[in-house]
Amino acid sequence: MMDRFDVEGGRPLTGTIECAGSKNGTLPLMAASLLTKGVTILDNVPHLQDIFTMAMVMRVIGADVQLENGKLRIDTSHSNFFEAPYELVRKMRASFYVLGPLIARFGKAKVSLPGGCNLGPRPVNLHLKAFERLGCKIDIDAGYVLAETDNLKGAVIDLDIASVGATGNIMMAATAAEGTTTIHNAACEPEIEELGRFLTEMGADVSGAGTPTVEINGPTVLKPVSNWRVIPDRIEAGTLLVAGAITNGRVTVQNCNPEHLSVFLNKLADTGADVEISGNDVTVDATNRKLSAVDITTAVYPGFPTDLQSPWTSLMSVANGSSTLTEKVYPERFSHVPELERLGAKITKEMNSAHITGVDSLKAASIMCSDIRAAAAIVIAALAAEGQTSVLRVYHLDRGYERFEDKLNKLGGKVLRVRE
Repeated sequence: MMDRFDVEGGRPLTGTIECAGSKNGTLPLMAASLLTKGVTILDNVPHLQDIFTMAMVMRVIGADVQLENGKLRIDTSHSNFFEAPYELVRKMRASFYVLGPLIARFGKAKVSLPGGCNLGPRPVNLHLKAFERLGCKIDIDAGYVLAETDNLKGAVIDLDIASVGATGNIMMAATAAEGTTTIHNAACEPEIEELGRFLTEMGADVSGAGTPTVEINGPTVLKPVSNWRVIPDRIEAGTLLVAGAITNGRVTVQNCNPEHLSVFLNKLADTGADVEISGNDVTVDATNRKLSAVDITTAVYPGFPTDLQSPWTSLMSVANGSSTLTEKVYPERFSHVPELERLGAKITKEMNSAHITGVDSLKAASIMCSDIRAAAAIVIAALAAEGQTSVLRVYHLDRGYERFEDKLNKLGGKVLRVRE
């Protein structure tokens, strides 16, 4: 059974909506809870398929995980199994986050090589080389990473790529290493800064999280953390703002963090939309105007987020003029382009760039989701298309956006989920 959305286009979105908690912020915190025994409680956790998948991975390890009304309770008191199986890890790349905590707590781990969205090669060798530097013996057998160590030791680790996953995994493992671990070219994303604060609250000695150089002094005695509020989801916030702009509406996203979206918001203002920031609320107003085409190039934080490139492509499809989108993070992230073309978008793909000529309007068609962010892109494009668009395979969307159709409908959209 695969749900679809039937989307009636041509309805300006207007109103106020609350930003959900960050999926990408929650997942490493869930993994970090495995570093110690006891009960961790996270608040502002979104009800998403990726969160449920990570919860299943942790239950296999022996944790008791319960999510209710945005509160996630994790009891790791009886976690005693150090294997994360293929059938779960293949569904979501972030499951690989458990490798570092398992090594730190048990001195060994068996974790399947990861899956998730098909965005081209994203090798895990950065993680594995780092664990070897920390004193782990690493083997690959039948699709599993086998890691074992008698004693983790601090090291200087220079990452070839500022990988969010590798940075987080190293940080968690290093809390149990003797001496100082220094990560150079560390990822600077807000989710990494959040993980650093969380580990510090647990009792770890972490400095520099959110900067290119992170230092961890260990080993330290860690304790569970209760009532930790997860940061807002900057990607959901940006997607909802694009939805307001593409429909020539006026949308306010409450309780987000505008600082996490500064480059994106500047680009949104460059289109001619009014962008107003008031504390933790952001309003986009594109009523009665034709927005202008604006070029973007994705980059690691604090640059333009790769996760907002797909929705931006949709917006540029109906902008006045021509634009070029250059994807520097995941060069193959253009699965949404053929679907937007089915709606009438004029897009030419060349290597890691898309050249877009804006059209007066998009036309309804039957289209298909292929990954989380592509799904968001084609749903918001359908909001601007004339007629009723059927969006198939929306389970991809459910991995990363909480009750997305309900939020769009609250803003005046008309999106019907059909269970087939």
